[in-house]
Amino acid sequence: MNGEIIFNIDVMLAKRKMSVTELSERIGITIANVSVLKNGKARALKISTLCKLCEALDCQPGDILEYRQNPETE
Repeated sequence: MNGEIIFNIDVMLAKRKMSVTELSERIGITIANVSVLKNGKARALKISTLCKLCEALDCQPGDILEYRQNPETE
């Protein structure tokens, strides 16, 4: 694999002064699953969940997701 997707949910939560608990309630997924996304441990993300995240955090997908190339492949 040449790179990885980084989830910047923690950055958006801080900007919006929102807790993981509040985000979880707004998008309808468990706190544990929000934490998996926030900590970058997720292996997949449904488009519908991404839409809910963007709506709850009032942002664009690019505000949440970032692509980083692995240093050894640059």
